[in-house]
Amino acid sequence: MSSEKPSIEAKRHSLSHILAQAVLSLFPEAKLAIGPAIEHGFYYDFDLPRTLIPEDLEILQKKMEAIVKENQVFSSEVEPIDKAIEYLKKIKQPYKVELAEDFKKEGSKEVSFHRNGPFVDLCRGGHVNSTGQIQIGSFKLDKIAGAYWRGSEKNPMLQRIYGLAFESKKELQEHLKMREEAEKRDHRKLGKELDLYVLSPKVGPGLPLLTPKGTVIRHELAEFSRQKHVAAGYSYVTTPNLGDLGLYRTSGHYPYYAETMFPPLKDEESEYMLRPMNCPHHIQIYDSRPRSYRELPLRLREDGLCFRYEKSGELGGLTRVRALTIDDAHIFCTPEQMEAEINACIDLSEEMYRVFGLTDAVYTLSLRDPKDKKKYVGGDENWNRAESILREALRKRNVKFTEHEGEAAFYGPKIDVKVKDVLGREWQLATIPQVDYNMPERFDLHYIDEKGEKQRPIILHRAIYGSYERFMGLIIEHFAGAFPTWLAPVQVAILPVAAAHEAYAQEVRDKLLDANVRVELMLAEETLGKRIRLSETQKIPYALVLGDKEIEAGSVAVRNYHTKKQEVMKAEAFMKIILEEIKERKLPSV
Repeated sequence: MSSEKPSIEAKRHSLSHILAQAVLSLFPEAKLAIGPAIEHGFYYDFDLPRTLIPEDLEILQKKMEAIVKENQVFSSEVEPIDKAIEYLKKIKQPYKVELAEDFKKEGSKEVSFHRNGPFVDLCRGGHVNSTGQIQIGSFKLDKIAGAYWRGSEKNPMLQRIYGLAFESKKELQEHLKMREEAEKRDHRKLGKELDLYVLSPKVGPGLPLLTPKGTVIRHELAEFSRQKHVAAGYSYVTTPNLGDLGLYRTSGHYPYYAETMFPPLKDEESEYMLRPMNCPHHIQIYDSRPRSYRELPLRLREDGLCFRYEKSGELGGLTRVRALTIDDAHIFCTPEQMEAEINACIDLSEEMYRVFGLTDAVYTLSLRDPKDKKKYVGGDENWNRAESILREALRKRNVKFTEHEGEAAFYGPKIDVKVKDVLGREWQLATIPQVDYNMPERFDLHYIDEKGEKQRPIILHRAIYGSYERFMGLIIEHFAGAFPTWLAPVQVAILPVAAAHEAYAQEVRDKLLDANVRVELMLAEETLGKRIRLSETQKIPYALVLGDKEIEAGSVAVRNYHTKKQEVMKAEAFMKIILEEIKERKLPSV
């Protein structure tokens, strides 16, 4: 028995076994499916004789704590695959039988079982030495959910019990506190409260409708991005939201990406696809005429609406949708230009993220799966070269990164970027970039070099927001709906104390509107206190309270939502402050 301290992953996986043992003691006829360790905890899927209720979690929690106190030892034994299958059939565990039979089909001659106390489970391992190594109070059963066996709607619906698990009770309590704060910031909740977007069942799942306020945010994000990209030498294009099916056959999206595409649309002569990606359209712009090396790098940029057939159970608010606008760009370049373009993409992404206070970027080099090359287009030479170039680019930047096999796009490897929000949660955002040798070959693209000879360009695919929808979900939660002034749908609320002060309020409003400041005039139809609370509830950055003294002095009483401070100043002084704040896209002061 090892004396080493077990990893948190081992503790979490062991707790899934302890949970299964507790469930069997409550439901002896339960059928067991799978129980892995996951981020922040574990889960186990069960086929049970009745639907679980929240009170069941309290009972199971106590049973698990009792098992931990027993200090049951984990042990393992290996059995021949056929003997294992017969045993699992005998104890009437059909889901485990199916798993073991799959192992046999894959060529396994034997499988392992792991025991703690009276409980035995088919498992590859990774456990604590004994249950006593898990601290009481460091884990908590969390929630019940439905889950199809093996994720397929064709299979039985099981009941999944989720649990949280950390090294200590203190870490668990910190996580629960953070999660409570995250629930307050949930963009689905705030999106409704702040009237930012609507999901209508009459329109369809995963098809968000941005309200006027939500559209303001989207417009500001787009304008900020446009300014940065134009300055960086990108040219904007506009392309349609569908294309001929043959276009996607050539690109490889059909069939390699077909499971995420909507079915073809047919007319009398042709079949069309709602586009899942913008790259085939941009390639046609490149290929519309002969290109010289002097034109390269050619950087084409578009906010392109794309459509993905996401399963309904995976949709969520703005972060997982079926209609998404990708801030897409495709850079057509020579091999000699590629390293500089890759670095420029990363520089631009970091520069843009800083404006939102997103500074802790995490990089992943996403590679193809060398054991399943059929999922990808192109030969080994191009793939190896592209992966090496991206790896070297990250090494030269001296940034930490991890490599993940099987995460590449079907046409090339990529650098994926995650950022951390104010709560320290990671969000998958940018792809900067994907190196693509394959589509230039599939579309037979060329440029004429300085010797007058045809050469093949390289395409770099990249996006920084990822999609506007997902990025909006992120920043709603990151700022808890209290946006920087430049992003806020309403930047200033004007509150005349009484009807006698409304004429002056309208003068102030008109001056702000003339300066393109977004203003809401809250007339004295309600009490001043109620209107102040309403501006606070709507998280409007500034509220101007105007009464007799303000009229006499030509001033405004400024209430700052972020600092909670109130200050009286000349109207012109406030105008100067807010315009500078908007122009420089300053983060809120707290």
